[in-house]
Amino acid sequence: MENVPYNGWKHNVRLANREIELVVTQEVGPRIIRLGFIGSQNLFAEYADQQGKAGEREWMIRGGHRLWVAPEVKPDTYELDNSPIEIRRSGDGILTVQAPGPLTKIQKTMKITLEPRRNRIRIVHKLSNTGRRNLTVAPWALSVMAPGGVAIIPLPPKGSHTKNLLHNQEWSLWPYTDLADGRWTLGSRCILFRQNRKLGPAKIGIAHREGWVAYQLDRNVFVKHFAWKDGAAYPDGGVNFETFSNEDMLEVESLGPLVVLKPGSGVEHVETWELFRDVPKIRTEADVDRFLRPLIK
Repeated sequence: MENVPYNGWKHNVRLANREIELVVTQEVGPRIIRLGFIGSQNLFAEYADQQGKAGEREWMIRGGHRLWVAPEVKPDTYELDNSPIEIRRSGDGILTVQAPGPLTKIQKTMKITLEPRRNRIRIVHKLSNTGRRNLTVAPWALSVMAPGGVAIIPLPPKGSHTKNLLHNQEWSLWPYTDLADGRWTLGSRCILFRQNRKLGPAKIGIAHREGWVAYQLDRNVFVKHFAWKDGAAYPDGGVNFETFSNEDMLEVESLGPLVVLKPGSGVEHVETWELFRDVPKIRTEADVDRFLRPLIK
């Protein structure tokens, strides 16, 4: 752990082991602005015109990984995160602490732990209600991936008609999503969703029980693990995973269940990340089976 300058910001915290590193901004956030192998590309998107800046009067995407509040509504979801945050040591990791938002009275924190001998990161996202009224919310963890890659979304195993009379998948679609769009490959065992710098917004949500999704950029692969809770209510038609893409990036997003957050209470949502390098290019479901699934624990 060390303090470093990054992309024009003077105050950032860098966590690293022998192979990978991440950088957390302190002048805005909470936001992990960089994730990658040391000396290699950032797997997260960076909006060049928004780097190194702070204090804007409108919400800035910037890139990187952030914590939001679902369901998505304006202006609450877009509460500003353009001011300095506190970063302190917490156990074997760090804790980022944002001041409570003036609109929602929600305080956002992320506890970030990087394993010293494995390329694995654990992030505990927390929303805390510092206000005086109940709030029905869900934690929403969004990773803004760099352009030019492909998201890999596993699907549940197929079954016979006679033995499977009930549905086993729930999807949500947005008005601007066209499944005839060439970015999508809707396969038997997974979905491939390619980022394309020439194409605009597209989004789907899935009640995702497989436990992981991935994003490949060149030969580097980012894997995000997260849980599904049976019987829980989730936002956006009951989904705990969403992916969105436009000309600039592709987002890999997980959501926790909807909860009634009483004054003084909080809710946590955990993701575990893994990074792999030198993974052959994934273009088909057969490539996923051959090159990626053996890596997933």
